[in-house]
Amino acid sequence: MDATLILIDSDAELARARALVDRLWQSDKPADVARLQAQARLIAAYEEGNSPRRPPSTADLIRHLMDQHGLTRADMVPILGTPSRVSEVLKGKKGLSLAMVQRLRARFRVSADLLIPPPRKVTIRRAPKRAAA
Repeated sequence: MDATLILIDSDAELARARALVDRLWQSDKPADVARLQAQARLIAAYEEGNSPRRPPSTADLIRHLMDQHGLTRADMVPILGTPSRVSEVLKGKKGLSLAMVQRLRARFRVSADLLIPPPRKVTIRRAPKRAAA
């Protein structure tokens, strides 16, 4: 294979670059492996720039932790309160109280920063200045 890389600045070029990676994946030649790694970095950079990652919601994080630890909704009742509260939290309808955050932090050994959503940006409107009389 030749030694060129595909510079990506459109979705069509992204498709071509992915096809190239698929072809290079089959090769064991050191030059092709190096080209594969470089093309994969270009793909990752393009994807990151065009679709930046969002942090997972608190509900998504809790569901992931439950899955990793093999827990059911019933297992979460002592941590989150009642079965209905567990349902509300996992659907994203209710936020976590400080006590819930502390219990989740202790149970899963995760930082409380992961469980507390970032503060919302508040825009403050200033009253227009009055003209001097």
